[in-house]
Amino acid sequence: MKKKIAIFASGTGSNARKIIEYFQDHPDISVGLVVSNNPTAGVLDIARDHHLPAIVINRQEFREGTQLSDELKQHHIDFIVLAGFLWLIPAWLVKQYEQRMVNIHPSLLPKFGGKGMYGMHVHEAVCQAGERETGITIHYVNEQYDDGNIVFQTKCIVEPDDTPHTVAKKVQQLEHRYFPEVIEQLMLNNISQYHLSLPKNNLFPLL
Repeated sequence: MKKKIAIFASGTGSNARKIIEYFQDHPDISVGLVVSNNPTAGVLDIARDHHLPAIVINRQEFREGTQLSDELKQHHIDFIVLAGFLWLIPAWLVKQYEQRMVNIHPSLLPKFGGKGMYGMHVHEAVCQAGERETGITIHYVNEQYDDGNIVFQTKCIVEPDDTPHTVAKKVQQLEHRYFPEVIEQLMLNNISQYHLSLPKNNLFPLL
């Protein structure tokens, strides 16, 4: 039986689309559910286009968890991926999917993380700070924003004439390139071998 992913997303879902497409014909892994806290999120259209079940949750249900927990069990979800999901994860879900839930953050944590640091806010802060490099961080999820153990980081250069928008494009390229592959290797328990296969000048191997 294939291992199944639930993707949690709040927005347009560009990372979700890449993940869905990556695992569409995978022999061992598939996307089994899309979850959003935003009834108008573009990610719901992506789920519909790919004939995937999708649900919208409210804040109270998310905190209490009964209905969502039932949905995750009903769809036999083995692994949760946060792909632009903006709510803090409650304790019950962290416990239920300990070491089986990852988030992607658009900076090199611990820099530019925490509450309110998402999307363009991060890239604006990177530019304002005069950073010479930025990148992505994939990490396990705990009960704090952007605080779980880091699995993978890779970086790109921030040029003097870059703007938050050009930085965003560079970071998004990294997200689309690496996020599905890291998910795959985590789920197949091959992450250490995966590290060895990546270009060493563009990787922080943190396991």
